[in-house]
Amino acid sequence: MPVSPSAVRTSGAPGPAPRRLFREPSATASAVLLVTGFVLLSLNTRVAFGQLGPLAPVAGFGTGAVTLLGLLPPLCMGAFAPVVPLVRRRLGEERGLFAASVLLLAGAVVRMLGMPGLLVGTALVGVATAVVNVLIPVFVRSRFAPRRAGVMMGVYALSMGTGSAIVAALMVPVWRAAGHAWEPAIGVAVIPAALAALGIAPQLRYGKRDVKPERVRVRVRLLLGGGKGLGGGRGLGGDRGLAWSLIVFFGLQTLLFYTTLAWLPAILVASGVAEGTAGTMQSLFIVGVAVGGFLTPVLAAARTDQRPHLLVVLLVCASGYAGLLAAPAAAPALWSFVLGAGLGGGQAVSGVLYVKRGRDHDHVAALSTAAQTGGYLLAAAGPVAAAALHTATGGWTVPLLILTGVLLPSAAASMRAGHDRPARD
Repeated sequence: MPVSPSAVRTSGAPGPAPRRLFREPSATASAVLLVTGFVLLSLNTRVAFGQLGPLAPVAGFGTGAVTLLGLLPPLCMGAFAPVVPLVRRRLGEERGLFAASVLLLAGAVVRMLGMPGLLVGTALVGVATAVVNVLIPVFVRSRFAPRRAGVMMGVYALSMGTGSAIVAALMVPVWRAAGHAWEPAIGVAVIPAALAALGIAPQLRYGKRDVKPERVRVRVRLLLGGGKGLGGGRGLGGDRGLAWSLIVFFGLQTLLFYTTLAWLPAILVASGVAEGTAGTMQSLFIVGVAVGGFLTPVLAAARTDQRPHLLVVLLVCASGYAGLLAAPAAAPALWSFVLGAGLGGGQAVSGVLYVKRGRDHDHVAALSTAAQTGGYLLAAAGPVAAAALHTATGGWTVPLLILTGVLLPSAAASMRAGHDRPARD
């Protein structure tokens, strides 16, 4: 798997020749370490967020706690995404990802310390995940050949879903084995967090690539607001439309994802599904996230126009929500998997859109930062709004109808981000 020539790092002096992985023994070892670290980090990225759904019905978490724990991840990721360009400038992609993995490990440990620790640790994990979310598309663009971008973003999503599904499936059994204590179950997340830090550590030997201090920050400002900027202002109007398209599409998809992740077990329990079974369905939902998250980027990256793939993803989501509305207890496994596949595809394909629409590393970083800042802040409203609607209406029908309706503006927003548009002076 060759890395692209853009992977060469410079610091004022001529850099080394482009690395070509799998061409010689030392290159093969480097490739194995690179891919292994990438997978281990990816496996850990959503583990903490998938633990709460299966535990909430059996551990006695109140509505307020579930709502707050569902709100914290997207809120922290959106609030701290704008800081990531500074992290990238100071540390580079590899060292930034390693620092994030250490913070993820610290958050996983803190989450075991009772309810206050669970809240603080979840916030720490959210901050660390903000760094990973923004840097991964840039890392893929710089360390892997362009033709591998879709596959690697698919591997990223597949690994995220697999790690989260495995840990989510362990929650209720570990809770039972621990005498109905939820802290040991939450502590399971420490294992993948430690493996992620160890896996990405070998990449510290790569020095950071030069990033002009203001370049990404200025590009983000131009994407969102306008004015004359980099490159003499060429294509900035198109860039602004692209940025807002990505923000709205990613934001609405993320709102749907985190709302469903937080409340799916409760929805199923309210429809008559047993609590333990509802936890298993949460794991199956995450398996669907992994499958959809792998297939969608791989298929979408092979084409220059991703709009058909985006529409298929949204139709799959609509099918899952329709099943939960019509007959949630009749086929909960089917609805959970289908909904997971659709939402996982919607989440993962956004990374492909950053890489495909970005003109260079800084542009990819700017698109990723802008979309994830606005998108996660928008998404943070989802779990809270769903809880409020459930309380107000006494059921889950109205929240599910509104979640289904959100797919329409998501489809409209995706059309600009889903294809290349010729630059105009």
